Amino acid sequence: MLGMVIRFVVSAVVLLVLSAILPGFAIRGFWNALLAAVVIALAGFAIESVLGERNSQYARGIVGFIVGAVVIWGAQFVVPTMHVSILGALLASLIIGLVDTFVPTELR
Repeated sequence: MLGMVIRFVVSAVVLLVLSAILPGFAIRGFWNALLAAVVIALAGFAIESVLGERNSQYARGIVGFIVGAVVIWGAQFVVPTMHVSILGALLASLIIGLVDTFVPTELR
């Protein structure tokens, strides 16, 4: 449980940093960023559950990138102070993917 809380807090901080550096990506306030992290995680999990293991290893990266961008873009309709352009969603998905590659997201 503590690991999940830490993961959401780290995700919220990453979203706040992205908001400061990316054009077309804006979110105000830690609590809204935390809400966005939860919404993005739940929507991503739901979409991955539907897609399942049907994608090849290489296609999963491309599909994951596109799904991530769509989920980030869609989260703006749930989170009050989040505003994302399509370019901002694509850039955020790319950077979050890179962060996930180099920073472990699970505590062991």
